[in-house]
Formats: sequence, structure tokens, C-alpha cells
Amino acid sequence: MASTILILSNSDSGLFDFRKEVLSELLARGYRVLVSVPDTGYADRIGTLGCELIPTSFERRGMNPWKDMKLLLFYGRLMRKYRPKAVFTYTIKPNIYGALAAGMARIPCLVNITGLGTTLEHDGPLQRMILLMYRAALRKAACVFFQNEGNRDFLTGKGCITGKARVIPGSGVNLQEHCAEEYPGAGEKTVFVSVMRLMKDKGIDELLYAAERVHARHPDTVFRLLGAYEEESRAHYEPFVQRLAGLGCLEYYGYRDDVPAFLKGCQAVVHPSYHEGMSNVLLEAAASARPVLASAVTGCLDTFQDGIGGFAFPPRDGDGLVEALERFLALPWEERRRMGLAGRRFVEERFDRRLVVAAYMEELEQQAKSNTPPQAAGRQT
Repeated sequence: MASTILILSNSDSGLFDFRKEVLSELLARGYRVLVSVPDTGYADRIGTLGCELIPTSFERRGMNPWKDMKLLLFYGRLMRKYRPKAVFTYTIKPNIYGALAAGMARIPCLVNITGLGTTLEHDGPLQRMILLMYRAALRKAACVFFQNEGNRDFLTGKGCITGKARVIPGSGVNLQEHCAEEYPGAGEKTVFVSVMRLMKDKGIDELLYAAERVHARHPDTVFRLLGAYEEESRAHYEPFVQRLAGLGCLEYYGYRDDVPAFLKGCQAVVHPSYHEGMSNVLLEAAASARPVLASAVTGCLDTFQDGIGGFAFPPRDGDGLVEALERFLALPWEERRRMGLAGRRFVEERFDRRLVVAAYMEELEQQAKSNTPPQAAGRQT
């Protein structure tokens, strides 16, 4: 009977878009792959890969002790029912409660820290509580994967990491799916694309500020914004978005699953985020041979070479973003095109998703060997 691998995540779309190659490799190696994830429309796509779906209900944001305890108990039941060979966890709540449940069940858990999140970026009682939970959850983890050294150093410095930790190149990028696209022709209007959740920490304030000012000076520019509102801040941001759309400087498309089509039609991608694990948006933009303009923070700066594949600007600085946009607009067409091609070469060398898959499989194999009884290991050799 095939050994079981259990995958825990908070997002079916994120799991499919950025980790389907991991799921496919596990299946190709003969594992039974169970996926516990909320169904928001991508579960069927995960199922078509050959995975078995376990619908899971929980709140991605917020701290409700009763609901979070129910999630921990739910994960515990999964461990007891399926006795997986190993557990892979992604995103904060699955990382914490999944790792806790796996530790109690003595099942190897491979944790992926995809980013610290807004809570850990700000000092305060909530940060201290999350750090306490991480310390309890991660102390028995078989391996903790980080997408950048800054996140690893932060959690290590806070005493959350006592075992094995590895830094991998984010989620990587599928270079076959995201091909280098022909650069838009000279003389066409300049299109900037941003892909983000509409929330403060993604830099939406700076983007709206810069879009209005740059369009006023360069009426032949347009900013295309893709991403969903966060419900708690929708009432604040929606009037600003609608006003800029009325001025003709902003086009808002909401959440889209056809981002590559927008990348193909733009001259550059703008990403003013305050913090990132490793920006998938920037990796896919560079893979499409599009220059990037991004805030100078870990997780953005890792994805491109400043001045070669794009321009960096200070985070939380609307005027700094305006300056970067003006600098880009001053470039001749051929230089913009070369910048995009340089970004493509950079991700080819460092961020091929196959490198990420290989790192997971290597760690899984090591865990399998370490948990194999000596006599059984002798028979295998």
C-alpha cells in the first residue's frame, strides 16, 4: 500500500498555482497525496492532478481561540486516521496547528514559512503571542523551509527554530509555463501592472498615490491593478480606486487567474509591498521578460538585480515610487526590453521551480531514511 503524504494549506489557489509541481512529483513517486485545504474554486484542479481532497473550513485571518482549537483538533484527527509518512504545511495557521498536531502524533512535519505576515512585522502583544505559538509548534518540526534568509534569521533570533532549517528560492517559478514574452512595440502606451491584495501592507496607498501623479505628467500611461479587496478595508480603498478609474489612470480588474495575459501586455510590473517571503508576482514577471519596479525589502530584492532587471525604491514611500516610475519612463524602448531579458536570465539561473521541488524531495527522502528501522534498511541495501 502506498505511503501517504498529507498537505495542509490555507489556499487552494495558492497551492495549485505555486505548488502543483510538488504535488505532481509526490504522486509520480508513488505516494498517496491527501490535501487538506478550504475549497474556493481550485479544489477540482488539485483533484485532477490525482490528489485526494479533504475540505477544510477555517478563517485565514484573525485569531478566534475556539475556531483555532477546532482546527488543531481537526488536524489531529487527520493524523490519527491516515497516519501519513510525512506532513507538508504552508502558511501561518497550517504551519502552527499542523506542526503541533504532527508533533503530538510523532509524524515528521516539513514546514514552509512563506512569509512572516503582517502580525509578525509589527511589535506588540499579538506578535509575542504568535512567536510563543511558533516556538511550541516548530520545536519538533523535521525541517523548516524559509523563502529568504531574513525570515529565517528573525525566527531563529526569537528562539522559534531549534532544529533543521533550509532556505529555498521561494516557491520558484515554472519557466515552461511562464515563457519570455515579446516586448510590446515601441510607440504604444506604457502599461504598468500590479498584482496584489488591496491592503496597506501590500503598498496600495503608495501605488494609488504614484499612479495619479505619474498619469498627470504622462497621460499615455495606465496602471492596471489585479487583486481582491480585503473586506475589512474595502470601504476605505474602493472610493479611491473608483476615483482614479474615472480619471483614466487606473484600470481595476479584481481577482484574476489569467495573470500571464496581463504580464504579456505590460511594459513593467510594479510591486510596492512592505514585506514578502519571496514575491511570486515578481518571479513570474521576470520570467515573462518584464522589468520590475519593487520596494527594497527582502523577498522583493532577492528576485531581481537593481538597475539591471528593474528598479528598487524605498518601501512606504510614494514619492520614491514616483521617482522609480519616472526613471523607467525615461528609458528608451530598447533599454526597457533588455532589462526584461536580463530579469529572465536571472530567474532562469536561480529560481527554476524544479530546484524547489528537488529540495523538498531531498528532505523527504532523508526523513524516510532516518525513520527506517536499521534491520529494514539493511534488507533494502
